[in-house]
Amino acid sequence: MTVALKKADQSYDSVVMPTRDSEAVELSVVMPCLNEAETLETCIRQAQRALRDANIVGEIIVADNGSSDGSQEIAERLGARVVQVEARGYGNALMGGIAFASGKYILMGDADDSYDFGHIPRFVERLRQGADLVMGNRFRGGIERRAMPPLHRYLGNPVLTEIGRLLFKSPCGDFHCGLRAFTKRAYARMGLRTTGMEFASEMVVKAALFNMAISEVATSLRPDGRSRAPHLRTWRDGWRHLRFLLLYSPRWLFLYPGLALMFIGLLVGAWLLPAPRRLGPAVLDVHTLLYAASAVLLGFQAIAFAVFTKFFAISEGLLPPDPTLDGLFRFITLEVGLTIGSLLTIGGLATSLYAVGGWGSRHFGPLDYSHTMRLVIPAVLFLTLGAQTIFASFFMSVLGLRRR
Repeated sequence: MTVALKKADQSYDSVVMPTRDSEAVELSVVMPCLNEAETLETCIRQAQRALRDANIVGEIIVADNGSSDGSQEIAERLGARVVQVEARGYGNALMGGIAFASGKYILMGDADDSYDFGHIPRFVERLRQGADLVMGNRFRGGIERRAMPPLHRYLGNPVLTEIGRLLFKSPCGDFHCGLRAFTKRAYARMGLRTTGMEFASEMVVKAALFNMAISEVATSLRPDGRSRAPHLRTWRDGWRHLRFLLLYSPRWLFLYPGLALMFIGLLVGAWLLPAPRRLGPAVLDVHTLLYAASAVLLGFQAIAFAVFTKFFAISEGLLPPDPTLDGLFRFITLEVGLTIGSLLTIGGLATSLYAVGGWGSRHFGPLDYSHTMRLVIPAVLFLTLGAQTIFASFFMSVLGLRRR
C-alpha cells in the first residue's frame, strides 16, 4: 500500500490507512529508501523475521525518496507500507515515514543491508525499560572489514562523536550510527528540523539537551550490498555534521572564545597601560596595547552573538528553555543595558577630553605617542563598547518582543 507525502511541511495527498488497530502496533520500522532495489528485500525480510521471532507487533514503513529502480514495488510485494516523500533529503525521508508510523516505538535503519535488523529486539527491550532514545554502537558490536572506510572509522566518526560528547554531554559512543530507536513521544518533543544528513545528529543533540533517557546497545556493521557508490560524501557530509554541532552550541562557538578573548585582552591591557613592558629581548608598548583592546572588542562581540543565538534558538524552539538565561534577563533589561552603555560612552568621552587637554597643553603640537596612545586606546575602547552595548540591548529587546 502506498502513501503519498507531498512536501516537507507535512501537507499530504489523500491517504489510505491500513486496516489495523494502531494501538496494537508496538514498533514501526522506518527505512529511508532511494534506489535500494538490490538490498531492500533483504532488509525487509530480516526485519519481519526479527519481529516475528521476538513476538513484537510491528509494521515496516519504506519512506521512498523518489526511487526509479522499482524499490516501491518490492516493498509493496513484501507487505511493507510505502510513503512517497517528494522533498529530497535523508531527514525529509525519515520525517515523512515517521509521520505515518502507528507504533508506540520507532526504529530507523538504512535499507542498504549494512545494518543487522535482527538486533531489533535489543532496541525494543531498552525502550520497554524506559529509554527515550536507544542508539546502536557499531564500535562495540563489530565493524566488518571494508564496511567503513578507514578515514571514517579512525578519524571522522571518533572525532565527531567526541566533539558531540564534549559539547552536549551526550553519553553516545557512536554519534552517527544509522540504526536507532526512540519513542514516538520523545520524537514529538524533539521537534527535529533538519532535512539532510544532519537529521541523525540533531536527534542525538536534542535528546541530550532535553535530558532524555539515552541508552546504547551493541550492533554491527557490514559492507552494504549495493553495487553503486553510497550517497554519503566524506568531506561534504563530515563538514555538515561538524557545522551543525557548532551551530547548536553557541556556548562553545561564541561564549567561551569570547570570554577567553576578553580575559586575555583585559589582562594584557592592564599590564601594558601604565608603561612599556619587557618580555625577554622584546619591549611591548602601545602597539601590543592596541591588539589587546581589539581582543576585548572581539570578545565582547562573540559574547553578544552567543546571547543572541541562544535567545533566538530558544524562541524558535531549536533549543530548550534555559532557566539560567531566563533568570539573567529578569535583571538585565533594556534600561540596564542602556545605562551601562551610556556609562561606558561617558567614560570614553571623558578620557578623550582629558587626552585633548593634554594635547592642548602642548599647544596642539607633536605628542609623545607612547604616552598619548595610553589614553586614546582606552578611550576608543570605552566608546566602542558603549555603543555596542546600547545597540545590543535594543536588539535583544526586539528579539524578546515575540517571546513575550
